[in-house]
Amino acid sequence: MRLSRRALLAAATATAATSLPAASPAAASPHRASLRTGFERLAADGYALLDGRPVGIVTNPTGVTSDVRHVVDVMHADERVNLVAVFGPEHGFRGTAQAGGSEGRYDDPATGLPVYDTYLKSGQPLADVFTASGVDTVVFDIQDVGARFYTYIWTLYDCMEAAALAGKRFVVLDRPNPVTGRAALGPVLHKEFATFVGRQPIAQAHGMTVAELARLFEGEFLTAPVELETVTMTGWRRSWFYDACGLPWVPPSPNMPTPDTALVYSGTCLLEGTNLSEGRGTTRPFELLGADGVDGRWAAAVNELGLPGVRFREAYFAPAFSKYQGKTIGGVQVHVHDRAVFDPVRTGIALLVTAKRVFDGFAWRSDNWIDKLTGSARVRTLIDAGADTDEVVADWQPELAAFRRTRRHYLLYE
Repeated sequence: MRLSRRALLAAATATAATSLPAASPAAASPHRASLRTGFERLAADGYALLDGRPVGIVTNPTGVTSDVRHVVDVMHADERVNLVAVFGPEHGFRGTAQAGGSEGRYDDPATGLPVYDTYLKSGQPLADVFTASGVDTVVFDIQDVGARFYTYIWTLYDCMEAAALAGKRFVVLDRPNPVTGRAALGPVLHKEFATFVGRQPIAQAHGMTVAELARLFEGEFLTAPVELETVTMTGWRRSWFYDACGLPWVPPSPNMPTPDTALVYSGTCLLEGTNLSEGRGTTRPFELLGADGVDGRWAAAVNELGLPGVRFREAYFAPAFSKYQGKTIGGVQVHVHDRAVFDPVRTGIALLVTAKRVFDGFAWRSDNWIDKLTGSARVRTLIDAGADTDEVVADWQPELAAFRRTRRHYLLYE
């Protein structure tokens, strides 16, 4: 199930992206009959790759089969699998914790399996968790959303590093990138800004699946070699949005309710680095954006830019929690009308540039969180200096081009 170097490079040649290409005309129709996830391929092969060894799995509510059974429940009930532990990321194995939280250590009521907390653990402390659990092989099966600052890919990275330290095999079960794998977009992280929302220098919208990222991490960033196996999907194409896959959508986190959220997230999450609400506490997080004192001028200003594939509606809302909890505030709702040409990262920058221009109360978070999200101080300092959207986007093009060249060596699908 692990592709040869020759096959990997052949796939890379066919899939290398240097711009945002149009989506396949077939992307609007379901293709479930031909798509099988990494877990489905593993199970269809009788779990031979696991070879009866003690296994622990890093997963969350998104680790489900096409008939929405959780893979932990399926594996636990199958005598061919020696599943002995579960490892929960941010939000927890069962997904009950909000952003910045986890479920802690407990025994899963459904299976009796011990659940270990990986959130904010890395290096030797995480390796010690793997050792204490008694596993031989660590399996990873989590649905990503395609953005550098979505923490599950760094849980993947930290677990790979820890598995190397603990001498454990590491198996990644692949799932689709829900916003396609057509192109990498946005600024690339500078290493001095590394945090849990970006450990290594990859683009803000990486355009890769988790198996491809695992290959990239192994080939470019890990400090010690790990025994890595990837179980690829069959039937997935890079041009497909999530609804073309025919798979059930399970929210990967409480504020990622739909694939529409994922479509805008790699851009509009940048509002998290300001005093504007990014829509947490509403039914349309990352699509509803605003603050106390914002009026219709913001929607008008960003609409004047004529950004491809998207329009903005003047909107008013009252978040139930997070910023401006219980207070009616003004802002915009993001409406993507042509996702094939929509660029979420450029859109996020445009929203910042126009908000600073029309909203007198605009401010960056005092901890400069925007620098952690964008991967350097460049976006913030350029906007503060009066740069427009095109100037900010032009600034990161050389580093993005370099990342794209590296990225294409690790792509596995056409």
